[in-house]
Amino acid sequence: MEAGWTVLPSIILEKQDALGLEPVDVNIILQLARHWWYSDNPPYPSKAAMAKCMGVDPSTIRRRIARMEAAGFIKREERFTKRKFGGQDTNKYHFDGLIKAATPFAEEFVKMREKQRSENEERRNRKRPKLVVDNTVPDTKKK
Repeated sequence: MEAGWTVLPSIILEKQDALGLEPVDVNIILQLARHWWYSDNPPYPSKAAMAKCMGVDPSTIRRRIARMEAAGFIKREERFTKRKFGGQDTNKYHFDGLIKAATPFAEEFVKMREKQRSENEERRNRKRPKLVVDNTVPDTKKK
């Protein structure tokens, strides 16, 4: 744990195919999430740094992010340096679209899990017939 960890809702991994995310897209999302420490401060890693971590070309990162942006999963926010000569800095990335797209799957999963818990509880609490053992032997022989 001291080396770091990243939180990502499991439903995104479980439903990546249903969301239309390819493995490289999920890896990019993980790379972005790795830099997202505060909800009010979106991550802004460089495409080159992500590409290096993933072992792909930066153009792959650019294309895949553009594709996820077109799908509405990620929104890029340009940042500009405040130095004397200005210039562009790394983009910030917002996940609102991905969260919105994954929410129905998460809600469905929660309902399914609650239903399973309820059924299990019902099964445990179901009244079972009592077993009555009658050891008395009826007197069927008459003297």
